[in-house]
Amino acid sequence: MASSNPLILVDGSSYLYRAFFASQQADLRTSTGLPSGAVRVMANMMRSLRKQYPDSHVAVVFDAKGKTFRDDIYPEYKATRASMPDDLRSQVAPIHQMIKAMGFPFLMVEGVEADDVIGTLARQATEKKLPVLISTGDKDMAQLVSDHVTLIDTMKDVTTDREGVIEKFGVPPELIIDYLALMGDKVDNIPGMTGVGEKTALALLQGIGSIDQIAANLDKVAALGFRGSKAFADKFREQEEQVRLSYLLATIKTDVELEQELEQLQLGPIDKESLLAVYREYELRNLIKELESGEGASGEGNASQEASAEEVTPVATIETDYRCILEEAELDDWLTQLKAAPLFAFDTETTSLDYMEARVVGVSFAIEPGKAAYVPFGHDYLGAPTQLSEAQVLGKLKPLLEDPAHLKVGQNLKYDRNVLQNHGIDLQGIAFDTMLESYVLNSTASRHDMDSLASKYLGVETISFEEIAGKGAKQLTFNQIELEQAAPYAAEDADITLRLHQTLWGNLSKLPELARVFTEIELPLLPVLARMELMGTTIEPKLLHQQSQEIEVRLGELERQAHELAGQEFNLSSPKQLGEILFVKLGLPILKKTPKGAASTAEEVLAELAETYELPRLLMEHRGLAKLKSTYTDKLPLMIKPQTGRVHTSYHQAVAATGRLSSTDPNLQNIPVRNEQGRRIRQAFIPSAGYKLVAADYSQIELRIMAHLSGDKGLLTAFAEGKDIHKATAAEVFGVALDAVTTDMRRSAKAINFGLIYGMSAFGLAKQLGIGRAEAQKYMDLYFERYPGVLDYMERTRQQAEAQGYVETLFGRRLYLPDIKSRNAGLRKGAERAAINAPMQGTAADIIKRAMIGVDGWIQGITDDSIHMLMQVHDELVFEIREEKLEEYVAIIKEKMSAAAELHVPLEVEAGVGDNWDQAH
Repeated sequence: MASSNPLILVDGSSYLYRAFFASQQADLRTSTGLPSGAVRVMANMMRSLRKQYPDSHVAVVFDAKGKTFRDDIYPEYKATRASMPDDLRSQVAPIHQMIKAMGFPFLMVEGVEADDVIGTLARQATEKKLPVLISTGDKDMAQLVSDHVTLIDTMKDVTTDREGVIEKFGVPPELIIDYLALMGDKVDNIPGMTGVGEKTALALLQGIGSIDQIAANLDKVAALGFRGSKAFADKFREQEEQVRLSYLLATIKTDVELEQELEQLQLGPIDKESLLAVYREYELRNLIKELESGEGASGEGNASQEASAEEVTPVATIETDYRCILEEAELDDWLTQLKAAPLFAFDTETTSLDYMEARVVGVSFAIEPGKAAYVPFGHDYLGAPTQLSEAQVLGKLKPLLEDPAHLKVGQNLKYDRNVLQNHGIDLQGIAFDTMLESYVLNSTASRHDMDSLASKYLGVETISFEEIAGKGAKQLTFNQIELEQAAPYAAEDADITLRLHQTLWGNLSKLPELARVFTEIELPLLPVLARMELMGTTIEPKLLHQQSQEIEVRLGELERQAHELAGQEFNLSSPKQLGEILFVKLGLPILKKTPKGAASTAEEVLAELAETYELPRLLMEHRGLAKLKSTYTDKLPLMIKPQTGRVHTSYHQAVAATGRLSSTDPNLQNIPVRNEQGRRIRQAFIPSAGYKLVAADYSQIELRIMAHLSGDKGLLTAFAEGKDIHKATAAEVFGVALDAVTTDMRRSAKAINFGLIYGMSAFGLAKQLGIGRAEAQKYMDLYFERYPGVLDYMERTRQQAEAQGYVETLFGRRLYLPDIKSRNAGLRKGAERAAINAPMQGTAADIIKRAMIGVDGWIQGITDDSIHMLMQVHDELVFEIREEKLEEYVAIIKEKMSAAAELHVPLEVEAGVGDNWDQAH
């Protein structure tokens, strides 16, 4: 090997994940639905590498499948890592194939990690005094840096030599393993030493030296003066074995037995046909053109060619400046900066996730990327430093937070708004919310929590709450977390939120329809939901207690009857025992199996069996009642908040893919309305004294939206003339006069009307109506003959979904359908059904959200306390209204809800009044 050319060692496993997450935002796929982003990014990175170092020896190293020696040492090693995403797993083999076809030496050694292979090659080269460049983004590799070994992050064009390691980590390469062993590593689940963070680790390593030196000089630790240093010696002795284990796990092995010699690691010729096969499968058109023209055959093609619009550029690293504010002067300085900023990120740190119980213990801000501060005032752990008081901090912040002219961005600001109300602060000026921006941009691409978004859009792995607070029963609340750990976590929250907003709003701004969904629907809805949550609703616990007792008696009866039918006692809640009784002892037909091959006792299986057999019917009734009891009749009385005497749900905007709201604690959306027990639960929801409950509900809204979207003349006419749509459909399908439609005909027509919205097949319709498949198909054929516009709409929507990968609501909300071109027929058919349903369900969700915004705007203009909007459930809004205002207000509510959208058919609203929710509904 020529000494002038470095040995290039590529950490393929590191770049595999980084290529995937860097491209995930664009969700790149081929025309057949194959995820292709990681292949595309890796292709560009490897081409660039080959062009930049054409004469160097090189190796691309990947982790082999299976366990390594570290798993034998510590079975929990990497146990907390999430499994590889399916979309990445499918790209691993073609990436391996592509790299080999490009002529790169490819190494993968069983029983060790890629780091160990790289470490061994780096050692061998160093012994021969040869320069080494390790291409990686892994911080663990810093331990390998020496006078001969340099790290290069090709994706960010950053090199790190010995001085760079010291500058970045605060310690030289020879102390990096000690650094990792003391702090631990959450990614690899290396335990480290409990309570030792970055600052403490650096103080020890810089003040004393390695772990061996620390162990030998524990008497010198107290002189370092960091918090808790006096108790450190005892703590270290207790955990020394764990620290030594962590050191072993963090150490990169440099003596792996390799088949290849350094001299064999040479770039080979490109296997053009193999490479073209990958490029063609993943539709990398620019690269196909380049390779076929001969420009890329030697690896010397134009690497600086203009990037395809589909290609993704990884986000650059940002240097951070996070402050913990403990002095009033520094807080005043930050207030001045915040007042001058056109927009700032804001976040609260609290004692609970329950907005009714939570108290704020600190707030964080960011005014520009990388610059953020945390202001603690409620950390009360033993030995906590003196902080500014709550009255000082919130007193100074209140005018700023309540001023609508000072614009704020946050992540799930509805929660922060509610919590601040507990401190007498009415948060105003909410201009953006990153959770909602992500949700509107693509509701199905990922979860919308900050950690997931940071990883997806910024390529940043944030500090997790569990990392600083622990897990399970011993998890600390934020006021108990030491500021050394709490401040960077809180400041990072604000910083990442600001950076996410810049990325997300940049993307949304390019799509005006989606930007309007955010600015005109989701963001204005945030304070409406916050007001509803804080208002809560009154329930009558005595009714629920009585119902619980009655359900308990009925559950006992059902259990006894089930045991009699089975001929023995068994646990009705045990799938294993239930399977043995149903399918072994009684010999009932096995309709479905679990992934592990056992006979399924899932609800849909029992429901089908219950049509024929008595025991499954009893089991279905038992399950339904047990769920009602545990979820509602037992639980609801315990959820009454003592400070208000009411129950307060939490509404979630960023959960359902179609735009519908969901609610938790309690879940108001799932209280049954079609059975007696469910209606009895609703009877326990009552108005305040002097008020009545009003339930205002859209009539057949999704069918009306179908009529509007399809433009079918028959449907439009039926709705325009105010006909019973199911009766009108029955008259058309069965060819009889309207007044000759029987109850069974109407029932069948209703099943067809609603079934088509959800993409029901003839098989599904047959099952629902209890008729043959041929007869069900005949009904559907007749329906489409009478309503041809509906069939046209369905086919048009399928084609649109396949062509562009998404469908839209009337207001421009998108539902992306990643499986619409899947090779798996089941997934593809499911995506097609969703494509038909989503525009209707999503438009219905948009309409009721617009209605809520309009109604709330009117209510805010009412100066007295005569009306409250309490609940939203599907297409229904529930209010409590003073009795003397009922007639006037109900008329206004119906008018405003009807005006929430302009369709080709009238939007009808039905409103009921009662002394409880069931009566009103």
